[in-house]
Formats: sequence, structure tokens, C-alpha cells
Amino acid sequence: MRRLFFFAALLAGAWLAFVGWIYVQMKRPPERFTATIAKLPMPAMMLFPFQTLWTSARAGHIDTGDKAPDFDLSSADRKTRVRLSKHHGIRPVVLVFGSYT
Repeated sequence: MRRLFFFAALLAGAWLAFVGWIYVQMKRPPERFTATIAKLPMPAMMLFPFQTLWTSARAGHIDTGDKAPDFDLSSADRKTRVRLSKHHGIRPVVLVFGSYT
């Protein structure tokens, strides 16, 4: 019985270490995270709570009323650049995050 308890504790510790490692990887920039996660076999991905970890790791620290961080992106037609700070105080800006593909 003692051996079984030791094995269960060892297995639980290994799982916690694996989940912790995945969480640290998720906090890295997306390019580095995807390079790491691409090397994991699919069954390994089923061993941890991906959505819960991802939501926590990628959560921002912006509170209601905080100023949005400035950014510079290509327009949808890729002909011009858009900078948020150019619109500050001139007109309302709505930021929509998500994928429409």
C-alpha cells in the first residue's frame, strides 16, 4: 500500500511539473509558444487543462478606464498603416479582437 501511495504521489508531482512547464511556455510570445507546443504529441496535449491555462496565461492586466496600449498595424487592404494614437481625442475607436477567418 505504501508503494502505491508513493507511486501516486510521484505521478501527481510529475503531472504538476508538466502543467507548470506548459503554463510557463504559454506566457512566452506566441511564436515561441507555438514552436514549443508543435513538438508535443497530441496525447500529451490531452493531459492538461489547456483552455483554463491559456485563459490565465494570456489574460491582460488592463482595468476598466485604463488607456488602451498604442499599436501600429496594417489596414485590412494592406495599403496603409493604422496607429491608435492618431485617433485619440478625434473620434471614438472600437477595438474588436477575434478572428473572422
